[in-house]
Amino acid sequence: MNTNTNTNTITSAAVLEELRRRPADRRRILFTGATIVTMDPDLGVIDGGDLLVEGDTITAVGRDLDAGDAVVVDTTGTILTPGFVDTHRHAWEAQLRRIMPDVDDLGGYVMATLAGYATVYRPEDMYIGTRLAALTAIDSGITTMLDFSHNSRTREHSDAAIEALRDTRIRGVHASMGPHFGDWDRQWPGDLTRIKDQYFSSDDQLLTLRLATLATDEICGPALAYGPELAAVAADLGIGVSVDAVFGISSSEAVLRWAKDGILSPDVTLIHSTGLTSEAWQAMGETGTTVALAPTSDAQIGLETAIPAVDEALSVGIRPGLSIDVEVALASDMFTQMRALHAIQRMRAVNAAYGTDRQPSRITTHDVLDFATLQGARTNGLAAVTGSLTPGKKADLLAVQAEDLNNMPLNDPIGTIVLGSDARNITAVLINGEPRKWDGQVLDVDLAALRARVHASREYVLNTPAA
Repeated sequence: MNTNTNTNTITSAAVLEELRRRPADRRRILFTGATIVTMDPDLGVIDGGDLLVEGDTITAVGRDLDAGDAVVVDTTGTILTPGFVDTHRHAWEAQLRRIMPDVDDLGGYVMATLAGYATVYRPEDMYIGTRLAALTAIDSGITTMLDFSHNSRTREHSDAAIEALRDTRIRGVHASMGPHFGDWDRQWPGDLTRIKDQYFSSDDQLLTLRLATLATDEICGPALAYGPELAAVAADLGIGVSVDAVFGISSSEAVLRWAKDGILSPDVTLIHSTGLTSEAWQAMGETGTTVALAPTSDAQIGLETAIPAVDEALSVGIRPGLSIDVEVALASDMFTQMRALHAIQRMRAVNAAYGTDRQPSRITTHDVLDFATLQGARTNGLAAVTGSLTPGKKADLLAVQAEDLNNMPLNDPIGTIVLGSDARNITAVLINGEPRKWDGQVLDVDLAALRARVHASREYVLNTPAA
């Protein structure tokens, strides 16, 4: 029974000070009175619930938990939910946000960004873009971000991207790939061995490593395309693989080759997956291959069919993760991805049944929150670590104000998270048990200094001729 009367609200500066005064490995936090959306199939939603964090781990979820010596935080009127998981973002581009909001197609993006701006990036620019993206992710409730870092021109570029993730203290996945165009050192993928030894020597840390690659050689030649050689590199290093630009007939043919070669598995993520054949989908389902959808990217940029492939994934038993993709043209937050996918799929389902006696097969708000949390974690190879508020997992969680003007009154907590909330409602973000946003503010950021570096980097990139 919780008998501790020293209860503070989650907006209290005093409770944050108390939390930070305690050694992280011995810190205990008890959140009380919340509506807890666990996203654990066995735990469901707990009204008026308590959640106990000890060190970096969730140790109990329920009602009337014993506080002991924990710092007690009153979260009445708040929804606790797992942090969102972004399965694919090109974070280095963040200082070019919305520079092409009405980009016509993939070719327009590729030529302007990858064949243009990317070629002049210095390690400093990699650091600034990646750090800005990661801090923005935290602000909007994304506690895990896979950075598909495909501008690794030198080892210093790779180091800068990794150090930016480390410095923001996000749960980061560095997916490393060489650049599409321009001069570079050709150190990739060989440099992955050094990167792993230098930055990823422990299995129990915030950052993890993956190999990033493309589906086919149509844009950049065979060196960057997934196949047995790159699969062997990943296997030797014991890391997963994220494959971008998976769409259309050529990618469908590649998927079938990969299945035949035995290089599809749950450790491989195929990104986008629009316009694939039914045979390719069947192979993906049979091998347990994971899928990262990018709902706004597919629809807005117009990738192949321009329709996020959620129905195709579900039809073969794949529950996909969600991703942001490119901030040069798209929104930065997971709320937008959930709402876009929810609306597009339900529109298509009703349209397909219109004029018939068939019932539409529609996804739900629970489905898209599952994609944005637990399935995103599984897609990133982190299902045992994060993605649900399950005792034993790391404490990656959000506190969302349910009584704010745009959310009250609370009638359905999952509907409120998916359809009602945005970054302004997120009072607190914990990553690995550490407060990273509190009382609505991202912590440990000198915003003026960051702004100066972002603007300086942007001016350099925009005013330097492409290499």
